[in-house]
Amino acid sequence: MEATQVELRRTPLHGRHLAAGARMVPFAGWEMPVQYEGVIPEHKAVRSAAGVFDVSHMGDFHVEGPSAERFLQGVLSNDLGRIGDGQAQYTLLTNERGGVVDDLIAYRMSAHHFLLVVNADNTARAFAWLKAREPRGVEVRDASDEYALLAVQGPRAIDLLGLGEAAAFTHEMGEVDGVEVLVCRTGYTGERGVELMCDAGDADDLWDAVLARGAVPCGLGARDTLRLEVCYPLHGNDITEDTDAISAGLGWACAPDKDFVGSDALARIREEGPARRLVAFVMEEKAVPRQGMPVVGGGEVTSGTHSPMLDVGIGLAYVPAERAAPGTELVVDVRGRPRRGRVVTKPIYTRRKET
Repeated sequence: MEATQVELRRTPLHGRHLAAGARMVPFAGWEMPVQYEGVIPEHKAVRSAAGVFDVSHMGDFHVEGPSAERFLQGVLSNDLGRIGDGQAQYTLLTNERGGVVDDLIAYRMSAHHFLLVVNADNTARAFAWLKAREPRGVEVRDASDEYALLAVQGPRAIDLLGLGEAAAFTHEMGEVDGVEVLVCRTGYTGERGVELMCDAGDADDLWDAVLARGAVPCGLGARDTLRLEVCYPLHGNDITEDTDAISAGLGWACAPDKDFVGSDALARIREEGPARRLVAFVMEEKAVPRQGMPVVGGGEVTSGTHSPMLDVGIGLAYVPAERAAPGTELVVDVRGRPRRGRVVTKPIYTRRKET
């Protein structure tokens, strides 16, 4: 019997990607651009000026009702009481073991209305998780198909869009060349920038406007190398339902003074100390580490690439806690060949470290 081919979903900008000559690949059930001109020039465009990514495949949930904040406080790891209307917060959806169901951004629209932006690969899982715990008087609604989301990132991104200065992790309604957008001061590259949310029907106009202003179109390849240089975790690689938040170095996003799903388990791990830790490393011998490669003496690479800015192999790996200190030598089994690296302080790349 022939296997049934799963039809890939397409974002509202699919036609624009094809017209720009993007190389399209399957990703999290979507057909997405992995690169246009190439990963390295796109990566460097974001580090030096401005690039734009189509991230419309991300999931968007509205959580509304008189008890919306109380509900979310019980299922999300961070403390929503620390942010006000017009602010946002990085947080985790955790299971009873403290494992990471998803990492996401919560945007506080008002006292009784929150917008959650979740990872594309976890949209269905996260929605089911929330709906199963949805209390009376609260509605969790999947609005993912209603919006397009463009990430404009880089040191020139704000000026290029003609936007004023604002604090990171804030949001407000705005306009870009006649297109109404929710301007979110968030991103996944380590650079200044915004994520622009608009009606799906306005996606083409917004994309065209951002390109006309000088942003370089960028694909998933550059998004991955950019986030890895600054050690942002990728769900499915560096964090999963089987990896706890403390071991992953995300204890800062887990409020120690409130109860949420998995908080007891995380409190125990925090008190006892994790058996392993997720560390950043840089190769000292010529080699490119990749996900799944063993770390000699215990451990495993969860993400790896060649850094376009530092011109060396870099990665994230889980290693025994006693070998997690910066400066510790780390040996990666690169296809049967041991290659030396060292644990470094996160992030791997900053402007002052650029050579």
